[in-house]
This record gives sequence, C-alpha cells and structure tokens, in this order.
Amino acid sequence: MSHDDPELQRKAEEFLALFRKGADFTKELLRENERLRRQLVTVEDRQNSAAQSDVEWAKLRSELLGRIQSLEEEKQDVLERLRAVEEENRQFASRYLEVEEENNNLANLYISSFQLHSTLNLSEVLKIVVEIVINLIGAERFAIYIADERTRVLQPVACEGDSLSSFPSASIGAGIIGEAVQSGEIWCTDPGEAGDPERPIVCIPLRLEDRPIGAIAIYALLQQKEGFTPLDHELFTLLGGHSATAVFAAQLYGLSERKLNTIQGFIDLLTK
Repeated sequence: MSHDDPELQRKAEEFLALFRKGADFTKELLRENERLRRQLVTVEDRQNSAAQSDVEWAKLRSELLGRIQSLEEEKQDVLERLRAVEEENRQFASRYLEVEEENNNLANLYISSFQLHSTLNLSEVLKIVVEIVINLIGAERFAIYIADERTRVLQPVACEGDSLSSFPSASIGAGIIGEAVQSGEIWCTDPGEAGDPERPIVCIPLRLEDRPIGAIAIYALLQQKEGFTPLDHELFTLLGGHSATAVFAAQLYGLSERKLNTIQGFIDLLTK
C-alpha cells in the first residue's frame, strides 16, 4: 500500500485532528477543574460567611451541577468518536495486511513466471507449475493435463495429492475439463463440492490463441484455505496464460530436438 494514498492520508489527518481535539479537551477539563476548585473554595468561604443565604447557595449548586452534566456529555461524545476512529484503524490494518498478502502473491507469481520461461525442459516446466499451484493457489489435490492434438485427448502428466492413475483422461469438448479447454473459459465452483474425481472444483484451460495445450484441474484445497478470493481468480488467468506458453515452447523445443537428432543421425549414416 502506498504512503501517498490520498484516502489513507485523509483518514490519518482526521485521526490526528480528533486526537488533538481530545488533547485540547483534556486541557480544558483541567482548567475547568481548577476553576471549579477555586470557585468551591470561594463558595465555602461564602458559606461560612453570615451573609450567605440559602437561595444563593441553591443557585450556585444548580449552576455547578449543570456544568458537570455538560462536561460529562462532551466527554461521552469524544469517547464515542475515539472508539469510531479505533475501529477504522483496525479496518485499515486488516486491509493493509490483505494488500500486503496480495502484493506478496503477485510478486511470487512474477518470480515463478520468470522461472517458467527460463527453461525449455518440459519436466522442469511441469514441476514449476505444480509448485505454483500448491504455494500460490493452495491446492492439495490436482492434476496437470496435456492435450494430444491428433487424438484430442487430455492426459494427466503431473499431479499432487494422489497417484497419476487416479486422475481420469478427458476428451476436448466433453466433460468439465474438456469443455473448459475447448471454450477457453475457467471453470470454478464451490470448494465444498470437492471429492468427485470426475468433477474438479477448478479447471484452468491452457490455450495458446486457438490451440488447446492442456489444463490444470484442482480437486481439493489445503485445509487452511477456505475458499477463493478475487486475487485467486486473477491468478487463475495469469497462471493459465503463462503455463500454456511455457508448455508449448517446451514441447516445440523437444520436437525440434528430436527432429534435429534424427537428421543428424541420417547425416552421420550417409557420411560413414
């Protein structure tokens, strides 16, 4: 959160103004208390005087009680406003922590994205995606699928929380995973519905323009994560885009390497 946030600065100035007013009010109370003490001394002197009458004493007593009541009301008003400011401060502190967590997650995603694009090894790319899904999204059981363009089948190639064989394959256009990959739309439902291996609570399609690359299907969250925040949905979109690009680049590099090795093998065969 920036220290230049106009709204936060305005609230801080209001709090300081209210604090100064409370301090001024306290000084006023002390002065008034001293004045009343001197007045009481005068009253006692007057009461001891033979000329003091019951009517004058009653009038003075009424004035003093009225002033005390007024001061009590002012004190209650200041206390209520101070409580309101304290509640606002607690809300600011809570929001500050939320923003700090969001900034931390986005920074981690940036670092992870950099790692994703720093390698052309498909196994390394998948390993990094698994770490991102665990650490940033808080998933406990999930699988990463890669699409076979020839058969249009999505096969699980990496997972967490279960064996790879426990995650079903899917056809592009069929089922939650297949439909998400075909449409390019993220599927997300209530985390409380976890448990059905055929029904993920989140499916992030991996697409590169119109080309289906794969998907990330999440079936269960970590115990400490109760649900999804708006930041999680932003992470879904960013993760889908970066992962699709990294996986495609690694696949393309692997294919070119195999072709290059094949060509080199033919050249070596012809030259021997």
